[in-house]
Parts: sequence; structure tokens; C-alpha cells
Amino acid sequence: MARKRQYQLLCPVARALDVLGDRWALLVLRDLHAGPARFQQLQDGLGMASNLLATRLAELTEAGLVEKTGVGGQRRYELTELGRNTDRVLWELARFGGLVARDPEPRTPGNLRTIVLPLRFALESAPSRPTLTARLLIDGETFTIDSTPEAVEVRYDDDRTPADITVQTAYEPFLDLAEGLIGLDAFAARHLEVIDGDDRLPELASLMNAALD
Repeated sequence: MARKRQYQLLCPVARALDVLGDRWALLVLRDLHAGPARFQQLQDGLGMASNLLATRLAELTEAGLVEKTGVGGQRRYELTELGRNTDRVLWELARFGGLVARDPEPRTPGNLRTIVLPLRFALESAPSRPTLTARLLIDGETFTIDSTPEAVEVRYDDDRTPADITVQTAYEPFLDLAEGLIGLDAFAARHLEVIDGDDRLPELASLMNAALD
């Protein structure tokens, strides 16, 4: 592989940009924070050309942020320990992105691996958390939230873990809620349907409200 252009500056910001600064690199990492993924899953979610995705994955692997595991048709890409250390960088970008005006003709992601990391950080920011396992269905895709007073884990495509409450919504109003364009009460009334576990809804609502404050 040809050597990438690098800043070669004695500066940690420049060193970070040497491995993260190419177009699509951060979005590939963002999607891998949702868990290991096959090449096609990443391409479907990102909507990028296969040759460009292959190049970015090779570069991120060479930089030690991503590794390929499995054999044959089971090959998957996943973050290394160094790659997992990009989580806070991506969270801060997500927070900043919420302040930037949306494109007038936005494209919906091919899958919603995109929301796992910002959802985890938002819920972790809640000053107090219940012990609760919630299943969240967004446009038919499954997310499982394990909340305890000590930590929060968000898993993508996990419908096997028993849940205390299951709710469903759509992606766009969920994003509106996250970016402060709609309040929690209006979101819950118009866009949130409880499938199972109505008695745990006050705890889930309290967790979401604390995360949004």
C-alpha cells in the first residue's frame, strides 16, 4: 500500500489526524463501535464504494485501530484496544454535530449502527441510573440497553437478552429528541410505543430525561 500523506509534526493532534483524518475513516470507526461487522454490513450502513471502504479498512488496520478476525465467509472487522480509544473523540464530534445545521436533503444511514456509541455516552452522562435492561426498536433494528448505577452498555442487533421493557420508535424523531428539537414528553406521546413492560416505563423515561439534561 502506498504511504499516506502525513503531517509529520511533533504534535499529538497531528498524530491523531495522521490516522483519523481521511474521509470516511471516523465513520467506519463509529460503526465498528457498535460491534464487529462484516464488510458488507459496513458498506450497507455507510453507503460508500467498496474499493474506498477496502482502502480505509486496510489503512485503519495498518494503523492498529482495526483488526480482521474469522475465516472465509465469517471474516469480520472489529476495533482493537487502540481503536476503542476513539470513542470519546467520536462522542465529542456527535455533540458538536448536533449544533450544526442539517443538510437540506439528508440521507438516512443504511443501518443504525451509527447511534450505539452516542446513545451509550448520553446515557452514561445521567447522574443516576436504574438497574434496567431495555430493548429499543428503531425502524425495525434492535438495540439492547443494560443500565446499572455503575455503567451502561448498548448492544446492536441483540434480541436474545431478556428485557424488562421493550419500546419502539422511528429514527428521525429519535434523532430530533437527541438533538433537542423535540422534548421528551412530546416524543413519548407521539413517537414512542411500549411493546412490553409498561410498569418499567417511568424508570426508562427518568433515565432518558436525565441523559438529556
